[in-house]
Order: sequence, then C-alpha cells, then structure tokens
Amino acid sequence: ASEKVFEERKKYLPIMMSGTLTDKSGRTLTGQTLSAFVASMQSDYVISLGLNCSFGAKELLPYVKELAGLTGLYVSVHPNAGLPNQLGAYDELPRETAALLSELLDNGCLNIVGGCCGTRPAHIQAIHNATKGRTPRRLPTLLTETIVAGLEPLKINKASNFINIGERTNVAGSIKFARLIRDKKYEEALSVAKEQVENGAQIIDINFDDGLLEGVQEMDIFLKLISSEPDISRVPIMVDSSKWEVILTGLKAIQGKPIVNSISLKNGEEEFLQQAKIIKQFGAAVVVMAFDENGQADSYEKKIAIAKRAYDLLVGQIQFPPENIVFDVNILAIATGMKEHNNYGVDFIKAVGWIKENLPFAKTSGGLSNLSFSFRGNNVIREAIHSVFLYHAIKAGLDMAILNPGMIQIYDDIDKELLQLVEAVVLNQSEEATDHLIDYAGKVQNQKTEKVVVEDVWRSASFAERLKLALMRGITEYLIDDLEEARKALPTAIEIIEGPLMDGMRAVGDLFGEGKMFLPQVVK
Repeated sequence: ASEKVFEERKKYLPIMMSGTLTDKSGRTLTGQTLSAFVASMQSDYVISLGLNCSFGAKELLPYVKELAGLTGLYVSVHPNAGLPNQLGAYDELPRETAALLSELLDNGCLNIVGGCCGTRPAHIQAIHNATKGRTPRRLPTLLTETIVAGLEPLKINKASNFINIGERTNVAGSIKFARLIRDKKYEEALSVAKEQVENGAQIIDINFDDGLLEGVQEMDIFLKLISSEPDISRVPIMVDSSKWEVILTGLKAIQGKPIVNSISLKNGEEEFLQQAKIIKQFGAAVVVMAFDENGQADSYEKKIAIAKRAYDLLVGQIQFPPENIVFDVNILAIATGMKEHNNYGVDFIKAVGWIKENLPFAKTSGGLSNLSFSFRGNNVIREAIHSVFLYHAIKAGLDMAILNPGMIQIYDDIDKELLQLVEAVVLNQSEEATDHLIDYAGKVQNQKTEKVVVEDVWRSASFAERLKLALMRGITEYLIDDLEEARKALPTAIEIIEGPLMDGMRAVGDLFGEGKMFLPQVVK
C-alpha cells in the first residue's frame, strides 16, 4: 500500500517494519516464526526490521540476536517496560530497560532503539544516555538464497533437495477437490490441503480456474480459511491462476511469502513487467512460463531464449530479485505417437541445466502430470515415467515440481524391463521407444503398482531384511509379527533399532539423496 502511494505521488520514503512476539516460542500473534516474518517483510523501501512491544526487553534479547543474523537490513527494537502488573502498570525502571538495550549493543545487534508500552520520557532519556555514541550493528552481507514462507520458512537450495508442490488443491488436479469447492464443502476441502501437508507436500498449489467457479471469491474464502489452520498454513502457498485478478486476490490474502504461478510474455513486455512490479511489491516469488508472443516454447532453443529474455527484463529493468524467479519451461506430453514430441522430455531437462548454469540464482519448476498424459488410465506406466523423468531432471538442477506424490514410484523399485523402456522414452534413445512401451503397457493395463513393486518373495527373507524393506516402502501390514520375531532373536530392543531399523533409515537417506525417493515417500 505504501509503495502504491509512493508511485502515485512520486515521493519515496523509507519504511520501518516491526513485529510483535506473543509468547516464549518466538512467534507472532498469527503464528509466524521470526525467520518466516523476516522472509515475508523484505521489500524495496524497507530499511529496517525489528521487534516491538512483546514481553519486555529481557525476554526479547534472544530474539533480537536471532533477528540480527537473519537480515541484512537495520535492526530495531522498541520493547515494553517489562510486563504489566496486576493493576496494568509497568514496574521496570528506566535504568533497567536501558541496561538491557545496552547489552544488545554490546553484542552488535542493534541499529535503532526506542520504547513501547510502559516506557515514559525517563525511559527514553535513559535509553538515549546508554546508547549515545555507541557503535551500531554493522550490516552483514548475507548469502543470496531463495526463501518462501507460510507460518514457517522454506529455503530452496541444494541442502533442501527437491521440493514437491502438492497439486490436490488445484481443481484441475483433483476431481474430489473441485467437487467439494463447487458444493461449498470448505471443511472437507481443507482436509484435502491438510492431508497433502501431512504426506510431505512442502508447498501447496491452489487453483480455482474452472468455468463453474467464481475464482476471485473462492481464492479469497479458501485462503482465509487456511490462515486459521496452522497445520496447513505453516507451509508456503503457490497462488495459481491464469487470471490476474485471482492472483491479486491471493496476494492480498496471504501473510507469508507466496509463489505466484504464473506470468509470461504471452501478451508482451509491458503487461509482463507491470504484473511483475506488483508481485515484487508484495514481496512474492514468481513462476515465469516459457511462453511469449509467438506461443508456448516446445524446443530447447525456444525455452532458453524466452527464459533469458524474461530474466534480463525482470532483473535488468525492474530489479526483481533473481532468487525470487522460478522458471517453468513447460513439461509437455511424451510418447504421444507424434515424432516431433519425442524429444520434449530431453529438451526440458537440457533447458533446466542451461538455466542453472546461465541465469544466476533463478530456480526451476514444472507441472509433472502433463508428461505422461498419453498413458492416462495406466498408473503403472505413468508412475514409472514420472519417477524416471524426475530422477534425470533433478540431476540437471530441477528445484521443484507440482505433482501428486501418489503417482511416483521409488526409482529402484521399478520393474527392470519397464525401467529400461521408460528410460528409452524419456531420454528419446530410439525411434521405436514409444512403440515398445505401448506394447509393454498392454501387458500391465490392469495391474496395480504394488503388484509390480512389492512381490511376495520378500516375505521369505530374514526378519532383518523384511524390516528394512518394510521401512523403505512404508509397509505396515507385517510389522507386529516381524518386530516380535526380531525381539525374540535379539537380546535388547536397542539392537533392533540400531540394526535393521537403522539399516532401513540409511537406505531411505541414500535413495533420497540420490533423487530416487521423494519426501512424501520418506514421510510415509
């Protein structure tokens, strides 16, 4: 709002942002952590981030120290004079408040000081006397990294591995969710969102682009309902729509730092930059689609050309933070029977690698379900295609994708014949690859994934191997019997934990680190 007025009046003023912590957990009244608050409040004209009011300077000390390490901006503190007594008065003496703030200066944590509830002129004078002529905190140079936030922050970097974005709160990604929204069954719709988070979704994609829905209204209602559900709102939101007014509604309803999905050069540079400026004012990240005035990029050359052009416009013309740019260079359907589609997977993977090498700090994403569309109805094949594609795309640098965790297999569990066929299709290794996969698909049309992945043979292995495999695959059916067998065979319970269970955990960790298993499967 301030920046909008600045633009209208052509007068620009510095902004100080300050938050209030409400309890010893260090969260704001709405439940945001301090680090999520910092991630959400970064903006062009904000010169300082600070804490005020709360529970007095003494209790604020550790949080101000934490804040000083989280931001490259100035740090302010305006504490209460302690907590009010039973009569509502504040008993903390001026010299006590001043001494506490002086300690923060000693630790190099402060740039701006003042007082809040209960501080009188005498307190302000004492603070002035204690801080006058003192050396303020030096502004640190922080690592440039992508951070989005709900009630809690999410760093997107190499350490975080691949980020999965839940698609089930997208009316195009879930028939059930679309039906619940149309029927105004919002509590049940919220349970869809909650289930995604519980199953390992680190961001949730929310989309109401449906001809039977009023997108602006539904986005506003649903995001406000989510804000009262901390189990959901702790993760960042991806506001997804092809309609700008719906995106704008989403930006206004979210207290954290969301990702906008998406904008593009489809209607030219002027509209593209105008929308990007508004997204920047909200402090959000943005998905940029590989789409321009000539249409959707379907080749490697077109994908990287549009990405380069968009990046240069955003960073060069409006100083959009490059770490807040996420490129979606179009995951398109493969194995369609049309020869010109055969290299779509390879082109996407190559384009991701090029972006990571040539567009500093930018991230990459995509919508996974499009890839296997030609095999809809055959989940065995679709899940294998998704897993193989992600394995190679993540190695090339893919940071995140919108997906259904239930439609992904563990890479190493894919039937070896199927794996070879899918690799050939995804990587376009031969002109006959699609025909060979179609032939295989006919054999397994009615099979369930579990029948391919989990064979009865594993039950004849040792209890240690059975426990390890059960942990790796999230199978709970036989745990009671297998653990009882282990209890009888091993002297102590700790040997069960440090033996087969830890073996399973190590295997899960290795698969996750290699990009062969994904967080929802780890959670399971």
